[in-house]
Amino acid sequence: MTHDQSKPVHFLITGGAGFIGSHLADLLLAQGHHVTALDDLSTGRVDNIAHLLEHDRFQLVRASVSDEVVLDRLASQAQVVIHLAAAVGVKLVVDQPVRTIETNIMGTESVLKVALRYGCRVLIASTSEVYGKGSKIPFSEEDDVLLGPTSRSRWAYAASKMVDEFLGLAYWQQYGLEVVLFRLFNTVGPRQTGRYGMVIPRFVRQALAGEPITVYGDGTQQRCFCDARDAVKAIASLAFHPKAPGQVFNIGGNHEISMMQLASRICELTGSSSSLQLIPYSEAYAPGFEDMQRRVPDTTRIHQLVGWHPQISLDDILRSVIEYQQQHRNEVPDGV
Repeated sequence: MTHDQSKPVHFLITGGAGFIGSHLADLLLAQGHHVTALDDLSTGRVDNIAHLLEHDRFQLVRASVSDEVVLDRLASQAQVVIHLAAAVGVKLVVDQPVRTIETNIMGTESVLKVALRYGCRVLIASTSEVYGKGSKIPFSEEDDVLLGPTSRSRWAYAASKMVDEFLGLAYWQQYGLEVVLFRLFNTVGPRQTGRYGMVIPRFVRQALAGEPITVYGDGTQQRCFCDARDAVKAIASLAFHPKAPGQVFNIGGNHEISMMQLASRICELTGSSSSLQLIPYSEAYAPGFEDMQRRVPDTTRIHQLVGWHPQISLDDILRSVIEYQQQHRNEVPDGV
């Protein structure tokens, strides 16, 4: 798809009322494009896109990607499909393994089929989870992958997203469909709830309530966080680049922090007197739950192609989440 970026494009975002999808809709509309958000609101929230409902270039369609009739109609009107609809969060993945596998694989297959029918470019969201137990830091797109045993449902999510990637690349190789894959690393920011095990909103909610901040495991595990507003700029830039199809791109932050350090920093920024409490993984999730000690993205590939790198600092990310939760304290349940 060669496209004059000065001309508006019609985007279909699956999962468009979700945390990341809503930020992506904001950006694309600001760039002058048309956006249709497809969302069954199982994890997305109308509140995330309420400010867009009166926008003349935005439409929310409440349906699932598994609704083939609706998906076909919407894809026929779009030039680019950005597929974000998926099972989200460690908690959901552990609690609902059947839904996780079926949603991820069948949903992606449905999107690829309609995109092929109408010649849309497709961007598919994947995850840092596909790196599994990889110990080579930072994680690069061409690294080998090591997953745990199939008896641990923890790895079903990673494997299902790997199948999504294989499927997308197969459509590119076999049919020439313009498929771009991107792996998100711990994307955070305003509008994210802690309902599905997301660590920063959960810590912030506990700190604001003066409750103990519950840190899973021993708290030494480290992550890099990326603000959703940075991440969606990366996604949007891949939507038009002529050399993006057929490739996989890491999108993530570059500042590594341990969970204990993160909890302490949130206490400082909120002025909270909350104590820090360690909770074993077996209690937080399930017996035998395995976690990765470090997860650091190598973002060289996307930087070289489109010049992207994250710009919002961790402290600024935390401040924006704190401010959002202070404004929505009665509206953001997280089921912890």
